[in-house]
Amino acid sequence: MRVGLIGAGTIGTYLLDELSRKKDQDIRITSVFVRNLEKYQYLEERYDVELYTSVDEFLDSSIDVVVEAANVQAAKEVLPDVVSEKETVLISIGALAEETFLNEITEIIKAKNHRIHLPSGAIGGLDLIENVTEAGVIETVSLVTRKPAHTLLSEPTDETKVVFEGNAAEAIKQFPKNINVSIALALAGVGLRQTKVTLLADPNLDKNIHSIQVSGDFGTASFEIKNNPFPSNKNTSYLAAVSVLGTLKKMTKKINIG
Repeated sequence: MRVGLIGAGTIGTYLLDELSRKKDQDIRITSVFVRNLEKYQYLEERYDVELYTSVDEFLDSSIDVVVEAANVQAAKEVLPDVVSEKETVLISIGALAEETFLNEITEIIKAKNHRIHLPSGAIGGLDLIENVTEAGVIETVSLVTRKPAHTLLSEPTDETKVVFEGNAAEAIKQFPKNINVSIALALAGVGLRQTKVTLLADPNLDKNIHSIQVSGDFGTASFEIKNNPFPSNKNTSYLAAVSVLGTLKKMTKKINIG
């Protein structure tokens, strides 16, 4: 499977490293779309890829699937064109937080018979939530995210503070860089307005902790994920990067679990 990559930040570089290291597998990044050709010129020789600054030329290259690894704004700019042409793995899930844009993208992929794959990112349990939602036996979904206080507050604090309490739609508007996981959770489950979100600033933490509670006719489920940061970038979850690689590998498997 030939992959086209949008963006070459922490997760994009992780994918380039991992997939170039394992030459025998069926997944290879062959094309990379970037804004600044000069800045990323070194990628061509290091990873044997072709760089593009034109979306059209990038999509016309010999690729089977596109992985978006940029940011929400960049994703919103290119996503309509990308999903029109290719199957897509979307990392910046916050791009789908606006209902009108989500509907637009949904209409395109239906018309083109394409799919968008949303990695689980920094959380887990989405397969269970999606299953009970599809069966109509889910009632409530809530997310409590605890983050190191200095990442959310401008001034030091000695106690845990509630930074936000509301639904996922409101959360992503106020904290577009801090609560992306709530969008994946909402899309798998009861929706943006019904998914309850609490964001806490904790001075005693050095990592993010996501606690998920689900209830319904099926019973109850609880998940807690303590995320180690990516070694080279403390603002990125290591699990988020791993989940993208896992999503790509699932796309090549004949037996899928979950």
